Amino acid sequence: MAVLNKIRQRSVFLIIIIALALFSFVLADVIRNGGFSSQKDQNTIATINDEEVSREDFARQVEAYQRNMGSNASTAQAVNQVWEQTLRETILKEEMEKLGIRAGKAQIREVMRMQMGNNPAFRNEAGMFDENRVREYIASIRSTQPQAYEQWLQMESNMGDMARQNMYFSMVTAGIGATLTEAEQAYRFENNSVDLRFVQLPYSSIPDEEVEVSKDEIRNYIKENPSQFETEASRNIRYVYFEEKASNEDVQEAEDALTSLLDSRVEYNAVTSSNDTLPGFNNTQDYEDFVESNSDLPYQDRFMFKNELPSEFADELFNLEEGETFGPYQHNGYFKISKLVETKQIPDSTKASHILVAYQGQQFAPDVTRSKEEAEALADSLVNVIRGNKEKFAELAAEFSSDRSNSEDGGDLGYFGPGTMVPEFDSYVFENNAGDVGVVETDFGYHVIHIEEQTEREKAVKIATIARELEASERSRNNLFNETTKFEIAAGEGDFTEVAKEGNYNVRTVNNVKALDENIPGVGNQRRIVQWAFEDDASVGDIRRFDIPSGYVVAQLTAKNKEGLMTAENASSKVIPILTKQKKAEILKEKINSKDLQEIASANNTMVQTANAVNLSSPTLPGAGREPEVVGSVFALEPGSVSNPIAGEKGVYVVELESKNEAPAMNSYRGIAEQETTSRRQNASQRLFEALRKKADIEDNRARFY
Repeated sequence: MAVLNKIRQRSVFLIIIIALALFSFVLADVIRNGGFSSQKDQNTIATINDEEVSREDFARQVEAYQRNMGSNASTAQAVNQVWEQTLRETILKEEMEKLGIRAGKAQIREVMRMQMGNNPAFRNEAGMFDENRVREYIASIRSTQPQAYEQWLQMESNMGDMARQNMYFSMVTAGIGATLTEAEQAYRFENNSVDLRFVQLPYSSIPDEEVEVSKDEIRNYIKENPSQFETEASRNIRYVYFEEKASNEDVQEAEDALTSLLDSRVEYNAVTSSNDTLPGFNNTQDYEDFVESNSDLPYQDRFMFKNELPSEFADELFNLEEGETFGPYQHNGYFKISKLVETKQIPDSTKASHILVAYQGQQFAPDVTRSKEEAEALADSLVNVIRGNKEKFAELAAEFSSDRSNSEDGGDLGYFGPGTMVPEFDSYVFENNAGDVGVVETDFGYHVIHIEEQTEREKAVKIATIARELEASERSRNNLFNETTKFEIAAGEGDFTEVAKEGNYNVRTVNNVKALDENIPGVGNQRRIVQWAFEDDASVGDIRRFDIPSGYVVAQLTAKNKEGLMTAENASSKVIPILTKQKKAEILKEKINSKDLQEIASANNTMVQTANAVNLSSPTLPGAGREPEVVGSVFALEPGSVSNPIAGEKGVYVVELESKNEAPAMNSYRGIAEQETTSRRQNASQRLFEALRKKADIEDNRARFY
């Protein structure tokens, strides 16, 4: 009681202490994040020309996209797709508002016809799109399905936006065209040509070691060509990958476990309190049951041709005697022992038709009311009719088959190979002969089958295989965790590269990782590593271990590159070849002291080459490849004159123009003008959007949320 009284007496003091502690915690978080976060910061994923993109709306669209795509799209892919769509809609909407573009009923109706015209529900008896059917549909869902009606209203709004965009792009493309003068220029660009002689001094004749490019030269080149080196914020990392895989001990244990299944074994039966002798793989009579009970891979109850067997073991497996085993052998991450069960001569493909007689209770045929007994009787009746007259098969398939995917085609299944159909169907069509008609029962119902054609019969084998997956044991996983942890600690205390070298680990470097990237070369989709590298409190030199499905990654952040121009280090791979080529060009030009081609060729241990009918649309020189700079310079020469040294793509050239070949004038260039107009209008809408995108003021915060 005395203690409780003291607490009551000091309650105000305790409240103050707790409040100060909470305040310091909040203040630390504010400082770490650069200030107080507003509700806007938390709920706005981006701002496009002062238009805010709601986080909630964006997230709903991302979720909807992922639902539609299923496993075909990762979260990052969905985010990027929705972002591109949002960006386009927002930017274009602003432009159309500025221009006062409004879509009328006729424009919206045209979009509706394009989007919904292929839906059979909205076509009339003549097969034409019918707006009245759309109105009937809207009236129906408005009163009975409120959620579907809301979706329709959103769709209608989207069609209005699409109609406005069509009008906007039509206005733009209407102003794009080519004049007759431009058409003539295009004609001559394509058809005027030159005949020339030239000498090439290739850049490869000068070793790279003789040319040195400094960091200052790289920086100067970047400053002179800033548009080529603008980049968004990025990170450089390096990492060591610790793969979770079976150890040598695990492999041996898997092999031992597999070989122990070959012979009969005695196991204690707790139910009968006695020992049971269980058959082994060598003497079992029920291969399917044995494989399903003892193997990590299911039993394949089908015949296979040699080309369907694992290529590296095909000869051994295909040439086994019935009852003979092969293995153990490793294949696709498993230890396996295989046994030849049966050999048979079967066709490698067959052509068949079927009539599926379904019965009540099957999910794929909810409208069928006949019982199983009635279905069997109907199938037997159909077989008797068809055996008497096979010409009736197509007619009966159209009337009775529950398989609507091919009933109108007479039940035709086309050609298929072994293993394509369900086992019962497969066995019938490959074990019987062309022309046979019979009934087979499967999980889908009763199939009336007509085998129409078969290829030549070949040897096929049925093989039973028991397998053990080669996976890391718990012991190996624990050892890997300890190994990874030791490396993480040592790398944090010393030099990452040196520690990896001492442990004989491979260090992989990944540069210029962007904020929204998800793929890390070597380990695949690892979005969490990218997020860590871009955290505000992540510093260069920081190390972190990441658990991934196949093991661990220990990563180190090695550089934080700001948005703007690339650094000399990051741009060096692009700039050094350019500057090296320029320096080599100057060295080669200094070697040329004559305008006599033969003299230049002799002095530089090369030859004079000839090129005829060279034009500007295809500026290619024999033996040298595309050289647009060189060919363009030649067109400015007069026949008989020799050029000064020209730096091209592959070397330095001296060219003598022998003759110019002018294409004959055309009576009219209107056709070419129309072609040019069509060409220029292609992709005009995309080019326009890209221009608007560059002009837009965009604040993209997606990386904070995904």
